Formats: sequence, C-alpha cells, structure tokens
Amino acid sequence: MNFYKSKSYKKDIEIAVTASIGIEKLFGSSVLIAGGSGLIGSFIADMLLWANSNMNANITVYAMDLSAERLAIRYAGIETDKLHLVEHNVNELPGFSFDVDYIIHAASPAFPAAFNSDPVGTVMSNILGTKQLLDYGKVHGAKRMLYISSGEVYGQGNLSLESFDETYAGYVDPTSARSCYPNGKRAAETLCVSYTKQYELDTVIVRPSHTYGPTVTKVDNRANAQFVNKGLAGENIVLNSAGNQMRSYTYLADSASAILSVLTSGESGNAYNIANSQSRTTIAGFAKEVAAQTGTRVIFADPDEIAKAEMTPIAKQVLNSKKLEALGWQGQFTVEEGIRHTLDIMRELD
Repeated sequence: MNFYKSKSYKKDIEIAVTASIGIEKLFGSSVLIAGGSGLIGSFIADMLLWANSNMNANITVYAMDLSAERLAIRYAGIETDKLHLVEHNVNELPGFSFDVDYIIHAASPAFPAAFNSDPVGTVMSNILGTKQLLDYGKVHGAKRMLYISSGEVYGQGNLSLESFDETYAGYVDPTSARSCYPNGKRAAETLCVSYTKQYELDTVIVRPSHTYGPTVTKVDNRANAQFVNKGLAGENIVLNSAGNQMRSYTYLADSASAILSVLTSGESGNAYNIANSQSRTTIAGFAKEVAAQTGTRVIFADPDEIAKAEMTPIAKQVLNSKKLEALGWQGQFTVEEGIRHTLDIMRELD
C-alpha cells in the first residue's frame, strides 16, 4: 500500500522528520531496518526516504522482512534506487553481505494473538534474531545498532508510582507463556549491552509505550488496532474488561521520531523510554476517544477463552519520558490528535 497517496500521511512524515533530533547524522549513510514492513519499521523507512527527496539526505534504506510479498505491497509505487527490499528471516544467518552503517531491529511479533499462538517464535525473534543482527553488525562494521524493546519489560509495576523510568524493574512471571514477549525483550536487551561490553559494538535500546497509527498490519490484534478498525467500520467497540488500566499511548509519528533521535543521539549501552508525557489515558479512555471520533459506541462484554489467554496481567504501563526529552526530543501529538490523524489517513487510503 502506497501511504504517500495520503496527504495527511505525508504531512505526518514531515512532522516526524522535523522532530527527529540529529537526523542529519544519518545523511549519506546506509540503514538496515529489520521488520521493514511493520508498524514502526515501515514508517521509519518512509521518513528516511522523505528526507532523501526533500533534504537531499542520500540515505540508503534496506527494508527487511520475512515476506517479499508484504514488502512489495507495503512499498508499492515507491521508485528510488535508495530503497532495497530484502526478504529474510531474522532468526537465520543472512544470505546477503552488504555493509551497513546503522541497524534498527524492529522484527518481532508484537500483538497478543502471536504471543498466544507462537510463544516460541516470539521469544526467538527477539533473542536469536537479535544475535544474528548483532553478529552481522559486528562483521560488517555497523556504527550502531538500535534494538526496539517494549514497555512490557517493566512487568507488573508498583501502582503507587506515577510512571516507570529506565531503572525500574517489575515482576514478570517466567512460568507463563504470555511472558514470551517481555522476557524475550529483557533477554535481548542484555544481549545488546553484552555485545557493547565484549565486542565494543555500539548499541542503544528503546522501550516504546503503546504505539498506534495507520501503518498497523492486518494481523495485528492489539486493543488499540481493534478499536480503530471497529470505529472505521461503523461498528461498536467492544471492551473485554472495565478498561481502567492506565497506559502511555504514543502516536506512530512521535514514536518514530523519538526512535531516530535515540539512534543518532542516545548514549551507547543505554535504554530510553519512548513516550509522550502529554499522551496518557486508560484503555477505556482510548476506546471512547475513537468512538467519539467515529460516531460509534463502547460496549462491555465478558472475554472468551481466547481473549483471556491473550490478556496481559499488567495493570499500569505509564513510562517516564524525561531521559528521552533530555536529548531535546518533544512529542507533537496528543491522544486526541493521534487518533484523528490515524483515522484521517486510513479514510484517505480506503
């Protein structure tokens, strides 16, 4: 799908590039994005390509994904010799040998259905996939690798805390298969900093809060994606709980600009929360905002067995963004604005 057909999408790309601290450091470089057809990875690729067209950035982008078909669909209509589509399973040894300056690891299942149906694959894409990319960067002289972790690494946190900073660690049950995601992320983070210590490979880590936006994939069944899809279809939005869990929600353009800011300006071996301090609400609050903007209603229902299995035990996931903001980054979108932009873009592309 060519998102550039949407004027609103192109404007958000421009906003995100402008908000990215130090993006000029990437000019003339090459960037490998594992997970290049996903929610975050594909938006970052579009940002870099926009910088080429509008800022003469001369960035070579390698968008990597398990499926050549997904890549072809996602980047349909984009004609440039600076974009290379790479079909590859991140868990396997690379069958290519080009040098890259920067690696962004965004290749991991990040939605509940995958955690429930393929917990082993979820763990391995984070641990084994991360190792393969670290080794590739080590051999091919990468200047830096950025690993996209998750706010889920904080686990079941202390509810009395206003927010969780990068030094906090809550409880994650190691005997629950649902922990495949947060514990896989935790292990991969440690692997990154271990490569930095032992092999002097520069790594940085980002922990995104709940990220939403128009580039969400069709198989993604995260709550916020379901809310948006239901609203656009004119259907009532169903909540399988009271929805009182407080969350940091980050619109895709903010998340992507923050990630590039950490890539260019973050301190080696450090982790950074990706969150907008002005964009917090409950799950129900997010659902009600989508309903208000789509003329639908929020209804409550008891969860079925599948929904129960996919539920997270995390009651609060509010991330402290002070460390990120110390780099000079500032969020541009409130929850209301992010939802409106998501809906506008998806309507323009319908």
